[in-house]
Amino acid sequence: MITKKAIIEINKKFDNGSIINGSSLEFALSSTHKTKDWVKKLSYIIRSILIDHVFEEGNKRTAAAVVFYFFEEYQVAYDPYKVDKAIAEITFKNINSIEHIRRKLKDAVR
Repeated sequence: MITKKAIIEINKKFDNGSIINGSSLEFALSSTHKTKDWVKKLSYIIRSILIDHVFEEGNKRTAAAVVFYFFEEYQVAYDPYKVDKAIAEITFKNINSIEHIRRKLKDAVR
């Protein structure tokens, strides 16, 4: 399972890892223990990063990298262009429903 520290390290690849909404990320990570569905776990984290703007900068890039991390961790074939499309839609349509985010992420699976 991904940790807060690992997510911060991912953000540091794009910016400086400066958190502005740490409570949202902590809530998302604690929510991952409520389900065995790894896509739902991922959805909590992605909502936190994209909708609650966890980081000062690089939220979309960090979210995409976290998605890639999960897909590779669970050895799932995915379409990176569909991941980018899902990240953009979640962000620009301000999608905050975990189930809706889950469906968007599942659409990126081949």
